[in-house]
Amino acid sequence: MKNSQEIINKLIFLCQFRSASVDIDEENRKIMLRIDDEVINTKNMPIIINAFSQVFKLIAKKYDEGPVVVDINNYYKDKEKLVIELAKAGAKKAVITKNDVILPPMNAFERHLVHEELSVRPDVKTESIGAGTSRRVVVKFIE
Repeated sequence: MKNSQEIINKLIFLCQFRSASVDIDEENRKIMLRIDDEVINTKNMPIIINAFSQVFKLIAKKYDEGPVVVDINNYYKDKEKLVIELAKAGAKKAVITKNDVILPPMNAFERHLVHEELSVRPDVKTESIGAGTSRRVVVKFIE
């Protein structure tokens, strides 16, 4: 990913952020940006990550360097932790109440995290229900 890294570094420099750094994890195909600037906030973070992702994927494709995942200021890493904690809390509640627990709507990646996290537990099972943006996970107690 050396070719991509050079271009990405130049692109970030041209954005003229107050402070920015790029870290590339070649093994996991991740590009992690640290950006300190007033235009970057949690409200617009998904839009900004999506925009950088599209550009960086095109750059990587041009150099035959395969698909990449982009994260800015650990947004996805922190979100993953929250989703996993939500999954654990849902499982705990399902076991205590012996009732199904319906988690809030999630995207496909977040639902996958919940299914994966709870798949090792013999006392609960998970199932996705709904469609589109209202698709969610149900955590069910197994007697």
